[in-house]
Amino acid sequence: MTPSSKVAAVPTLHTVPAHHICYLSGDEAEPNPLDMLLHNQIAKLTAGVSPTSVTLAFVDWAMHLAASPGKQLELLALLQKPSTLSLPVSAPVNPASGSEADSRFAHPGWSNWPYNAMSGGFLKAQQFWQAATTGVRGMSAHHEYVVNFISRQMLDMLSPSNLPYLNPEVLQTTVETGGKNLLSGASHWLQDQGLELSATEDASGHAGSKKLAYQVGRDVAITPGKVVFRNHLIELIQYSPQTNQVYAEPILIVPSWIMKYYILDLSPHNSMVRFLVAQGHTVFMISWKNPGKEARDLGMQDYLNSGLFAALAEVAAITHKAVHTVGYCLGGTLLAMGAAALAKETSPAQKLSHTNIKSLSLLAAQTDFSEPGELGLFIDESQLAMLDAQMWEKGYLDGDQMTGSFQILNSRDLIWSKIMREYQLGSRTAANDLMSWNADTTRMPYRMHSEYLKHLFLHNDLAEGRYEVDGQAIALNDLHQPMFVVGTARDHVSPWRSVYKINLLSDAPIEFVLASGGHNAGIVSEPGHARRSYQYLPAGARSKNYSAPEAWLQAATTEAGSWWTHWQHWLAQHSATKQIKARYPQEHPELGIAPGNYVLEP
Repeated sequence: MTPSSKVAAVPTLHTVPAHHICYLSGDEAEPNPLDMLLHNQIAKLTAGVSPTSVTLAFVDWAMHLAASPGKQLELLALLQKPSTLSLPVSAPVNPASGSEADSRFAHPGWSNWPYNAMSGGFLKAQQFWQAATTGVRGMSAHHEYVVNFISRQMLDMLSPSNLPYLNPEVLQTTVETGGKNLLSGASHWLQDQGLELSATEDASGHAGSKKLAYQVGRDVAITPGKVVFRNHLIELIQYSPQTNQVYAEPILIVPSWIMKYYILDLSPHNSMVRFLVAQGHTVFMISWKNPGKEARDLGMQDYLNSGLFAALAEVAAITHKAVHTVGYCLGGTLLAMGAAALAKETSPAQKLSHTNIKSLSLLAAQTDFSEPGELGLFIDESQLAMLDAQMWEKGYLDGDQMTGSFQILNSRDLIWSKIMREYQLGSRTAANDLMSWNADTTRMPYRMHSEYLKHLFLHNDLAEGRYEVDGQAIALNDLHQPMFVVGTARDHVSPWRSVYKINLLSDAPIEFVLASGGHNAGIVSEPGHARRSYQYLPAGARSKNYSAPEAWLQAATTEAGSWWTHWQHWLAQHSATKQIKARYPQEHPELGIAPGNYVLEP
């Protein structure tokens, strides 16, 4: 193959008139443009939240609570019960969890009157509404979650810790610094607003990028390599070896398209890519193009065909070996779907990639979405219809919208605590590479985002055998390759118990590991990172029968350190014993070097 042929032909994309666009695949009706126009305006007013969905949830709650006199008496008794929360609140009880300390009132000043009375009263109100919005018989689980979540959001807004003149920590700092903290806070606020005001629209119709603390290609994403393939949706990067001999089977990493790929190639000390090549692996990485309005009609099938299958075909053509595949977050979901499609002998997908998948490593990746975690708040028919309308005008979901949704899910830490820390106390959290990556947002095409929310999150089609690839239903029990599956203990995006459900969906040999940390930090868990640990079942403790998550947790062994080393040993065990001469990526001047072009596009 000549170097020029490495650039795949780019199909001509055009914007279809809005009234011709079908936002979902299958035989569902096309949206009425007049309805979409109205819903789009409503979405602008409500920040994408469906007022109908919220109203139905509160009506469900109110009607069932009105018909539950026993529950009402319990709540009345709770109101009359003397508060046990007015004791020193340097480590108060968080009613939502029943055990965790509420960091908003950790300062010793909250132990003194009148601040202890304010914090105690607030915590008692929080305890009451936690009880009032949960356990109401007859109420749907989804509506209960919505009502409980909104109640918590409203209470968090009213917390006395948010008001500088009621917060003893802010008052003390103001006295000690002579008000300099407030001046610094005002400066921080102006800086943050300046970032937003300077955002401009580029030729593709989306906002320009913000200045990042860690620059791609200079501070992060600097593992040496070359782009060896490009089409309209992906660039494929092959990294340069760091050892003379390498394992015969290459590794292909499929990151999620809702994030830039370089979370797995951050700084040299915590780059998963650099770790793997240093261990003697040939590593390939997919870098997804950041789509604009021209990509509004790209769907999940495009992400399989032009993304996963195209990359697999290229890796197989370069190495002529079976491939260890790795998928992170939704990239892991896509990988599981693609592998299941390739496993069907009659599937048209088999024609797209003449390769053999040696193993699958799924990192914080769900395949069963019946328990989607906190994202479930936004998953019902009404909310998805509102989201479709929100994307309808632009043709994509903006990265800032996604970031805003995640901030709302954890508003106590990401919004209110930030306001107090940065604007009232005047302190700034020092930037790190993970925070900088998190600010480097991406967009999602209208059709694709609608499809995966509808078919995966809402209807759970993949786990229940209804998801179709190339017009044929796929089943995860067709997967027989060995799997290494990682969940993270504090994951609010892909809860580990949900990730664990792959054990119910496939009888393939599965090595499940539970890593400390959250969705991002638990995966970026390099050797030498302080306070990292992981849990797994030693070979002697495993059973051929299914174990429930809690039973697995009880039997698991805890190991200090990084799960990366455990994973690398697993990869070595599932690779050919004899290593081969290191593979160097070929020169393709028209494609360039890592990190490529797509990751740099705003």
